[in-house]
Amino acid sequence: MLFAAGLGTRLKPLTDTMPKALVPVAGQPLLWHVVMKLKEAGFERIVVNVHHFADQIIDYLAVQHNFGLDIRVSDERQQLLETGGGIRKALPLFDAESPILIHNVDILSNVDLARLYDDALQSHVDALLLVSRRQTKRYLLFDDEYILDGWTNIETGEVKSPYAGLDPSDLKQLAFSGIHVVAPSVFPLLQDMPERFGIIDFYLKYCHQRAFLGFEKKDLRLIDVGKLDTLGEAEQFLQSLNQQQTIHN
Repeated sequence: MLFAAGLGTRLKPLTDTMPKALVPVAGQPLLWHVVMKLKEAGFERIVVNVHHFADQIIDYLAVQHNFGLDIRVSDERQQLLETGGGIRKALPLFDAESPILIHNVDILSNVDLARLYDDALQSHVDALLLVSRRQTKRYLLFDDEYILDGWTNIETGEVKSPYAGLDPSDLKQLAFSGIHVVAPSVFPLLQDMPERFGIIDFYLKYCHQRAFLGFEKKDLRLIDVGKLDTLGEAEQFLQSLNQQQTIHN
């Protein structure tokens, strides 16, 4: 599932006339970059959720002939449902027996998505979250086995966890990437959440009952193309990834 419904407020004024998903980087929309990465990884069915300038995304996919894939649209034009609500609304568009890889449209990275998905399948966890040790204000908290125990904002000191008295300093503090795999085992639990909810809130609510595992990529290279000043950086980032791929080939 490709999350493309966001308002993209940090990319204004570009997003005053187009959705974030169609903001160009290195000559192609963000949507193109992520769809091509998913296609190269072997994914054949992609659900794209839409809200802001939804018709532009739908028209773009039509012009691209859905990139030769089974691309389906989850329409959130009536109400933006956040990440958790967006997944729940899109469930009928997926195979109910298969895990879903979730990817934000504004994330570019060097992640091997096929391997991440395979690891989720082999480990039989309820969710596998791609994390790393990059610097941020908000961290997910994991025990020594990389089982999710909570969340913290190191700037405010706020902690969220079903475990009372959790001390973030006792745990691995890892940054979430916006890329994760959700197993069918948790699909029924999504029905018990509010109409709109963030998927991290869901993970934190049930992490004491289900196995939500962190997958730490040591050499993760990732850029969140969320602000105007990151557009130039993103172009250089893609060039460096391509150069690295050429060398490996």
